[in-house]
Amino acid sequence: MKKILSLTLVLVLAISLLAGCKQESPNVENNTDTTNTTKIEKIKIGVSPEPHAKLVELVVDDLKKEGVDVEVIVFTDYITPNLALDSGELDANFFQHEPYLLNHVAEEGLDLVSLGKVHVEPMALYSNKYDSVDEMPDGATISIPNDTVNGGRALLLLEANGLIKLKEGVGVNATEVDIVENPKNLKFQALEAAVLPITLDDVDGAVINGNYAIEAGLNPVKDGLLVEGGESPYANLVAVKAGQENQEKFKKLLKALQSEEVRKYIEETYEGAVVPAF
Repeated sequence: MKKILSLTLVLVLAISLLAGCKQESPNVENNTDTTNTTKIEKIKIGVSPEPHAKLVELVVDDLKKEGVDVEVIVFTDYITPNLALDSGELDANFFQHEPYLLNHVAEEGLDLVSLGKVHVEPMALYSNKYDSVDEMPDGATISIPNDTVNGGRALLLLEANGLIKLKEGVGVNATEVDIVENPKNLKFQALEAAVLPITLDDVDGAVINGNYAIEAGLNPVKDGLLVEGGESPYANLVAVKAGQENQEKFKKLLKALQSEEVRKYIEETYEGAVVPAF
């Protein structure tokens, strides 16, 4: 009888131990899964080809290490990236300066804000026909961007160098009708900013945005007849939807784009055609 009782106790103890092991295993597996699960944030960002795409691609791997997966979408115009961001097709964009953003937001009723500034692309006057402004003849034709802000920016550059005088107070919204003095009788041809470089053989000069000049192999410091100064307010920025600027993934994006790595790359690669703004 004692042997039977002892055997029964042994069997009960063995069953209890096995049951305990079976209960414990799922908990261990669950803990392991929880520990190894890393949340990956995603950012789909719209950019211009130069220099924006290259600057973002420079920090993609660094951001991935911080749990942010960046998808770069390249645009070649100045309209679509803001519309795509406002509609939710993009999470951010990086192609424009603040005056353009504010003007586009006001005109289209967009809900976008600046996350922070990264660089300036100095606008310049270029010519394939003349080596200086003084060589340009009376009645010379100059092509400028046809959007309100960049067209005004081009005219302000010409005014700052004494070629024209604008109506007082018009600022960045200046157009050809605001010219009150034009001693060289310059004629203006307003065209889409992206096509300005290919007009250089057909006009006497063209005032070209920095990103499109870079794509065409032009450097404002080396090739420009007139160049914006360092006081330019047209720093290119990262834009996001209003109310999202404090999200951690966007803070990481801006920090990466304002890093010393990016500063060094800009200074060494673009030789004055792009200037850090942070």
